[in-house]
Amino acid sequence: MTDSRGTLAGRRIVVGVAGSIAAYKAVALVRLLGERGAVVDVAMTPSATQFVGPLTFESLTHRPVVDDVLELDADQQIAHIELAEAADAVVIAPATANLLAVLAAGLVQDAVSAVACASRAPVIVAPAMDAGMWTHPATQRNAETLRGYGYRIVEPEVGSLASGLTGVGRLAEPPTIVDAVERLFARAGDLDGVRVVVSAGGTREPIDPVRFIGNRSSGKMGVAIAEAARDRGASVTLVAGVMSVTQPRGVEVVDATTASTMREAVLRHAPGADILVMAAAVSDFAPQRASGSKIKRDGSSLAITLVPNPDIIAEVGEMPEEVRPFLIGFAAESDDLEANAAAKLRDKGLDLIVGNVVGGPFDAIGSDENKVTVFGAEGALTDWPMLPKRQVAERLWDLIADRWRAARPAEPSEGQARRSRRR
Repeated sequence: MTDSRGTLAGRRIVVGVAGSIAAYKAVALVRLLGERGAVVDVAMTPSATQFVGPLTFESLTHRPVVDDVLELDADQQIAHIELAEAADAVVIAPATANLLAVLAAGLVQDAVSAVACASRAPVIVAPAMDAGMWTHPATQRNAETLRGYGYRIVEPEVGSLASGLTGVGRLAEPPTIVDAVERLFARAGDLDGVRVVVSAGGTREPIDPVRFIGNRSSGKMGVAIAEAARDRGASVTLVAGVMSVTQPRGVEVVDATTASTMREAVLRHAPGADILVMAAAVSDFAPQRASGSKIKRDGSSLAITLVPNPDIIAEVGEMPEEVRPFLIGFAAESDDLEANAAAKLRDKGLDLIVGNVVGGPFDAIGSDENKVTVFGAEGALTDWPMLPKRQVAERLWDLIADRWRAARPAEPSEGQARRSRRR
């Protein structure tokens, strides 16, 4: 079953299978994982066994299937606890709407949820359900809760569903899920020891105690970037503006709801960072003077004088080289994205800039998806389609990490270090 040449050689993967018509795809998933060298164990919910028999998986893995939360293994140990502790990763595919709700609530109702709850290994979840179930607000909230726990969601695909309808909810193909597992281990720890600061969300510039000037930024992209860096081993500080998404666990969060407080937080943390990603939508203007009391409507027009806010990212770009972090900005443009992004990268001293179009079919503001183009000094570096923001974040870190390492000063050789000490 194992192959020392495989990309997952020696990794112990627990595959959890829930009761869905898509359970037949888990058979191919288990086979592919085994071909890549993984040691695969399978846990099943009782309803999953109605779609695919445990014997099928046992024939592929040559290992017993755990389908009873009270089951003991050959050594009289609790089987699901043994799997949870031994797992290098847990992959739940397919995951039904019901199972997502169970996992989000931290409940244990079967062997699959028991393994997920007990394990401290990374968890990958591949949902499969009818389109109406996947898009239901409760399901989306549960998926977002799981992301907050650090779970990786392999988004369902658009296609024919068991109901006969066509829509989003089709289980991702087994090679796509295997790719997510391989990337999990390839990336694990590649930012270990790296200090990262990310800004996210919008700012609110007060007009009076109840009114403000702001923008539609949700903070989802910035939070996805912070979570992806955290999961790759970085020490992350999130400078959080006004967000409609839950603050991530496992990172230091600094609240900054106005441009001035965000400027203070960024300038305080940037000199100690290796990489700064400015994903926040900072208001370009603020009222010149905020009223200390609520402005009453008296029938007359109201004139508000706006003044420019400080350009935070440009200030970081002008820092001395010895304290300036590797600097990534964002450019949300309604037209002429390439020219505007290139000008911003040049004028503000950025290393990379992530551009996306606002408005039209690819408006990402408030969405769970984004379509971006990353620009360097040499021009456009990417041509990615519309993707879930977490997938965008993972791809961004692949690119950022490579460029950051290439830009770092070369480490002196041992001989150079000795000569330097002698001087």
